[in-house]
Amino acid sequence: MTTEEILGRMTDVFRDVLDNDAIELSRETTANDIEEWDSLAHINIIVAIEQEFSLRFDLIDIKPLRNIGEFVDLIERKTS
Repeated sequence: MTTEEILGRMTDVFRDVLDNDAIELSRETTANDIEEWDSLAHINIIVAIEQEFSLRFDLIDIKPLRNIGEFVDLIERKTS
C-alpha cells in the first residue's frame, strides 16, 4: 500500500468520524488544523483507523505521533 493510498483512506475516515466532507489531510496536518478534532474525536479516529486498516495500536505507538505524516508512517510499518 502506498503512502497516497493510506492518506486517502485516512482522509475518508476523518471525514466520516468528524462528519466534515471538506477535510483534506496532508502529511503536515495536526489536530490544531481541524476544528472538530478534539480529545474525544481523537479516540474515535484511532478506533476507526484500526478498523479501516485491520490494525491494533498500543498507546506507545500513538502517543508520540505529532502529525498525519507520522501516523501514515506508523500504518506503513504495521501493514508491511
